[in-house]
Amino acid sequence: MNNGIQIIGTQRSGSNLLRVILDQSPEIASPHPPHILVTFMPLLAAYGTLDAVTYRRLVKDVVAYVNANPVPWDGVVLDEEQLFRQSETYHLFTLNRLIYEQAAISKNAKYWCCKSMANVHYAAEMEAFGLRPKYVFLYRDGRDVACSFKKAIVGEKHIYHLAQQWKKDQQACIRLKETLPADRFFSLSYEQLITEPESEIRRLCHFLDIEYRADMLLFHDSKTSKLTAAAGEMWSNLEKPIISNNTGKFLKEFKAHDLDIFELVAGETLTALNYERYAPQADPALIDAQQLMDYDKENEILKQEALALARPADLENRAPQLHILKEIKSRTIQEPQ
Repeated sequence: MNNGIQIIGTQRSGSNLLRVILDQSPEIASPHPPHILVTFMPLLAAYGTLDAVTYRRLVKDVVAYVNANPVPWDGVVLDEEQLFRQSETYHLFTLNRLIYEQAAISKNAKYWCCKSMANVHYAAEMEAFGLRPKYVFLYRDGRDVACSFKKAIVGEKHIYHLAQQWKKDQQACIRLKETLPADRFFSLSYEQLITEPESEIRRLCHFLDIEYRADMLLFHDSKTSKLTAAAGEMWSNLEKPIISNNTGKFLKEFKAHDLDIFELVAGETLTALNYERYAPQADPALIDAQQLMDYDKENEILKQEALALARPADLENRAPQLHILKEIKSRTIQEPQ
């Protein structure tokens, strides 16, 4: 079974909204992402060469990490020994696929769907490895993405860094589109999704070759939406119907030189995705070398402030995964075999 859907783009672009909409279909299993690839690819050196022993350790760690996800994978049981035996290769890509396939099997679904959007940066490696998911590129005005990240517990916080991340992610998605046939790549604007949800989800269902169901848009009453909303303040809107006017927030929320800086960094990418630009005469001195040093310092301060202001319950929900990562990173030498 290799019927995968990979949502790509940048977080805070409506990806959880799209995930829970798709999860209402009996043909798709779309659990909340533990970000397996993004988390574990940089940690693989801690395991040494992946052989039968070290791969078993990786399976154990990844399963523990998935089970510690802030939003539980309801009804999905991951058997470490079974995953190990089913692995035709000792590779994180294999393990990621098998874990998501188990979610689909548990639901008796046609597709599994991963909304770990930064996986776009591993797409070339996944393709070369033989994985062939259908990609859904969900994009949103990067300036509104920045507004959302400024309030979130995760992510960059200074407008310069937010613009750089958004630009990097969108450009990776655009490049990927150029390498794939039309039947494996679907572009979806967040703004169109929230203003024309039925027509856009019908269009997506046609692309995925699944039946459109009216109850897909009643996601806010579902168990998966309620579990997600309860797990973090930044997902609280999932308990509400689609907010159709959730656009253009940056026009009120940006301060000082935010708009100028964002468009200096990512203006061409905004244009490529058909978003209007408002600061064509921005001063390039806003992103000179000295300014960037100051932005780096301010970004770190803002990230610490975001953690300090976070709800204790949100931090508690993330603590089990952070504990697992701390333990893995503490392995300075390969464990005795």
